[in-house]
Amino acid sequence: MSEKLPLEGVKVADFSWFGVGPITARLLGAFGAQVVRVESESRPDGLRSLAPFPPDKTGYNVSGWFNNYNPGKLSLSLNLNLPKGREIAYRLVRWADIFVNNFTPSVVERWGLTYDDLVKVNPDIIAAYTPMQGLDGPRRDYLGFGAVLGPVAGYNHLSGFPDREPVGLGTNYPDYVVNPGHTLVAILAALRYRRKTGRGQRIELAQIESSVSALGPALMDYTVNGRVQTRAGNRVPNAAPHNAFPCQRVALPLWLELGLDALERPGADRWCAIAVFTDEQWQGLCEAMGNPDWCRDEKFATLLGRKQNEDELERRIGEWTRDKPAHDVMDLLQAHGVPAGAVQTAQDVLDNDEHLKERGYYVYLEHPEAGLTAYDGPGFRLSKTPGRLRSAAPCLGEHTFEVCKDILQMDDGEIADLVAEQVLF
Repeated sequence: MSEKLPLEGVKVADFSWFGVGPITARLLGAFGAQVVRVESESRPDGLRSLAPFPPDKTGYNVSGWFNNYNPGKLSLSLNLNLPKGREIAYRLVRWADIFVNNFTPSVVERWGLTYDDLVKVNPDIIAAYTPMQGLDGPRRDYLGFGAVLGPVAGYNHLSGFPDREPVGLGTNYPDYVVNPGHTLVAILAALRYRRKTGRGQRIELAQIESSVSALGPALMDYTVNGRVQTRAGNRVPNAAPHNAFPCQRVALPLWLELGLDALERPGADRWCAIAVFTDEQWQGLCEAMGNPDWCRDEKFATLLGRKQNEDELERRIGEWTRDKPAHDVMDLLQAHGVPAGAVQTAQDVLDNDEHLKERGYYVYLEHPEAGLTAYDGPGFRLSKTPGRLRSAAPCLGEHTFEVCKDILQMDDGEIADLVAEQVLF
């Protein structure tokens, strides 16, 4: 295994906030790039004010949400609303190989950070912009997050149960998976192009276009079959059963601490997802359940029969799972060749999942204010050039002096004047 990280020597000016931009720059940093995160005390990243926080701690530097998206970066506190702030921004762009931004086009224009502005100071810059709906068009300045983008991109229409309102995906899928991943691939492609030609380029990743690209099956179904897919709950056409089934409830630790007896504890739902695609898996499920008489009913013998009687099928399986621990159900069914997985809580994933533990996915880093906390490790591994998290997230403006002195080559007097003028602020 090489000790040298693959992107060492690559310099990133991260002018983004909240999700897509910071997560993209985080991935570049995990594989060796030096990332300078630009923020301002006059208007810090809103993610810094959002929970979860460590017990008894609050403030801009202890948000678990923010810290998880920004490990390994240097924090420069810079007021871009002042002319001198924008001059310093250009000096940072001149230093950088990559510029990352996910503000709306109007904000980018107001700060003078368009691609045309940047190439005047660094003709070879790779500038990645990830506005919600693109740099032009009638909706170019629409604001929002993944929760807003989900219904616009078509996700919400497909999520939930057919007899209920759309559930949506929250901010999760567009913000944390699709858009950062696509942006990272585009940046790496642009880097390769620059190494071959010496020329940079502008990357425009409209988040809506990046997001709708994951809905190919629904679009193909409409194109080929004229069918508009809608919410189907947990069911799919080619499997039965295919759902999450109720299991034994567990007591909530909070209520235990309050000293309530068993009858007063509300308990927490636990579930196990079961998916049967083949007749062999169906036989395995029947054996795991002890081959009850209803399993031998001819109406459940084929996939077509199970689909036609799915409500009754799910009710009977639920009666079997209801008094059993979710992980016991999972282990038993897997031993019989049936695809099954306990619906895990955050605590399960972080503390109890033996597979993630064995692979060391979660990385614990010491933060000066938040203390020792868990971070997501890199989401992929390269056998020859693996990435790694090298330090915790920065406090707001923690490296302002260091960046000005070592990267921007300012002297102490200039730095002091800019601090006094609230440019470095």
